[in-house]
Formats: sequence, C-alpha cells, structure tokens
Amino acid sequence: MNFMTEDFLLKTATARTLYHEVAEKMPIIDYHCHLSPAEIAADKRFSSITEAWLGGDHYKWRLMRLAGVDEELITGKGDEREKFRAYAKTLETAIGNPLYHWSHLEMKRYFGISEPLSSKNADRLFDEMNGRIACPDFSAKNLIKNSNVRVICTTDDPADDLAHHRAVAADPIENCKVLPTFRPDKAVLIEKPEFVEYMVKLSAVSGVKIGSAADCLKALEARIDYFASLGGKLSDHDFGRVPSRIATEAEADAVWQKKMNGGELTEAEADGYKGWIIVRLAECFARRNWTMQLHVGSMRNNSSRMFGLIGRDTGFDTMSDYECAYNLSRLLDEMDKNGAMPRTVLYTLNPKDFYPMIALCGCFTQPGIRAKTQFGSAWWFIDHKDGMEQQLRNTASMNLLSAFVGMLTDSRSFLSYPRHEYFRRILCDLIGRWVEDGEFPADRDALDRIVAGICYENAEGYFGF
Repeated sequence: MNFMTEDFLLKTATARTLYHEVAEKMPIIDYHCHLSPAEIAADKRFSSITEAWLGGDHYKWRLMRLAGVDEELITGKGDEREKFRAYAKTLETAIGNPLYHWSHLEMKRYFGISEPLSSKNADRLFDEMNGRIACPDFSAKNLIKNSNVRVICTTDDPADDLAHHRAVAADPIENCKVLPTFRPDKAVLIEKPEFVEYMVKLSAVSGVKIGSAADCLKALEARIDYFASLGGKLSDHDFGRVPSRIATEAEADAVWQKKMNGGELTEAEADGYKGWIIVRLAECFARRNWTMQLHVGSMRNNSSRMFGLIGRDTGFDTMSDYECAYNLSRLLDEMDKNGAMPRTVLYTLNPKDFYPMIALCGCFTQPGIRAKTQFGSAWWFIDHKDGMEQQLRNTASMNLLSAFVGMLTDSRSFLSYPRHEYFRRILCDLIGRWVEDGEFPADRDALDRIVAGICYENAEGYFGF
C-alpha cells in the first residue's frame, strides 16, 4: 500500500538522499514547547492512549468539534474508548489536514502501526496501543529520550519556583537538557484583570517590594537571573497586537499607578506601558546573551460561552488581522537604538504578515551573528504542509534560509516529536526540487551543511546550547 511510506513527501532522489542520510539522523532541539515540567519530573505514565493522545491537545479537539462530536467525548468525562472512537471517526475523513499526517506518524514511531486509523479498526488499535502504553518504558522521560531530543525549553511564568526543573536536573534525561523559558506576559499585559494580583505574587517571590513600574522591572530582572541559574537562555512573549507606542519611564509609572489604584486604562496607556517594559526587558536579555521570542497575531478565547464552560487554551483561539509591521518596526528600532537588542525570533499567526516580518529581520542585524533577527517557524494554525513550505520559501526568497533555527513543537504532548520529522521531510523535499530543477547545484557538502544546520546545528549555536 502506497500510504505514508518511508519516502513519504520525498518526491525526488535528492530529497530522499538528504532526508535519509542527513535530516533523519539529526537530534531534536525543541526550543519552544508547552510540556509540563511537573510531568517530566514525575516521569509521567499514561492511563490510556486517549490520555496520551487526546488529553490537552486542542488541535485534535478543534477537529473533533468541526466533525460535530459532542464535547463530552472531547474535554468531558466520556468513556476513554468512546473518545478514541470519536477521534478515529473524525480522522478517517480529515483529508488534507496535518493532523492526519501527524497522527499516523505518531502511530508509526511510538506504536509501530502503519495502517490508517478508522472507525473500522478503532477498537482493535485502541487495545493494541494501550498494550504498548502499559509497557514499563512508555513514560515521559523515555519518550523524550527515544525521540532523540537534546534540549527542551518549557514555557514558565517568572513567579514559578521552577522546583520541577530542579528535580529534572537532579535526575536528568540521558543526553537531554530541560530548561525554563521566561514568559512574563502577566507582568506585561497590564490591561488584564489579574495584573494587580500578579504584582503581589511577583513581589513575594522576587523579594522586591513593588511600588512602581521600575520596581516591577527590577523584580522581573531578579527572576531572569534565577531562570539563568537553572540554564534559562530564552524569553517568550505573546502579543495579540503589537503595542502602538513606547512610553517614557515616568509615563509608564503613571499608567502602572493608575492600574494598581483601580483605574481603567485606555488602549494608548496600556500600549505605552507594554512598549516601555518590553524594551527594558530586551535590554536585560541582551546583557545576558539571551534570545527573545515575540509571538504576534493571536486572538484568544473567541467563544465566550465555551470559555465560561471549559476555560482558556481549549481550542477556541484564532489568528487576528491586526496591522503589525509599523508598530513592530518601532518596537525593534527602540531596542536597537542603544545596541541593546538581543537575538530575536519573530512569529506571526497570520500569513499576511510573512513578507513584512521577514523583511524587518534584514533591518536588524549584527556582525558576527548569523540572522540575529529571525523569522520563526510556521506557528500554530500555519504549521501544516502549505504553511511550512510557504515559510521556508519566503525566508529563502528574502533572507538567509541556511541560517534558520528550524522547527519547534509548540506542543503539550509527549507524542508530538514526529512534527520535526514532518518538517524535515518538507524541507528536504523543497530543497530537492530546487536542486533537480537546476536552481541550486547538486553539491552534497553544501547541501548537507544546509540541511543539518536547519534541522539542528543552527539552533544549537544560535541559542547557545
């Protein structure tokens, strides 16, 4: 049967050679994910394939909802076998959706199953996969180790004590580092209702009495140093909309005081504070040789009804169509003015921003650092075959693809590492076509270096792992 063979997606001889002789063998650096450090530390085991495969995976949840599956069989308390059957029935009709490929790659790599999942074989495969899950070696740490992962960067709040990271460091995964990533959104997004309460929490954990915007920054810097002491090298920031202005410190403090005293902020006031603190944080990162990641363009919790029922991060987010180029340019320029801009990776959730973002990357460079400002991996709603290929093509067209730091999982699942395989197959197929169409020479040394760099080596060097 010609279904997802070992040459899946590899349409040319060059592509097959580059994948099987280079890309397939490279380790994985997962520099942005949402795996739980607590579950890694506990070497989590799974009750069933339903928990391992469908638990917490809002990609699969969205697809099931689109197929009309009842919420009880998605995030509810439905029977685990019934949930698996519902996903199998959904998947068998999901032609063209990346979940069809991801799910079957996961079945192959973790369960040795090559047949397509459908409602016809769902019960039998449910039992077979559960048999594998019951094996002693099917645990979080072993899944990471057996996936050839060398670095995992989780997403962590500044106020987190990182106790689970310390536990993992004390009982490490063979050949793999698990590092915290600094995600200070709760201290940046001042318009959020939880901001005031968070200032109290941040003050307590940092030991800094926070009575001003400057104190807030001081507390965050103390936490940056704590993250660094446990190997942290990256920050991550989520802006649905890039701030439209950058306040002075006095203006930012006035906004901070107004918020802490119960005042209602205007959009301009909130933007000014956010612009000020992110620029100041960038200076902190630059001094420590960290990398800053900026995620732009999400529009979250669109269904207020479902948000009220099951909360955030459950599959009701989407991409925005905010304008971002000018505001992002001003933000990066402000960081760059004093030579205090760190290595920066830009991500967008909307393909309309690909060209302006990629072009901006070429405006903020530094001698001795390849692609100091990078356009990041196809993200979230764009991490499918078309989106990944578009991101690679556009990056190659306007920037330096050979310096790209490659794929990430952005996932909460320990079974998501075949997404790197998917990306590598798409990468090798694209490069293979360029070579066989006569657009790039068939120079194996050069091609091997490019592919190995994008798959692993660029990230290792760029982030300093």
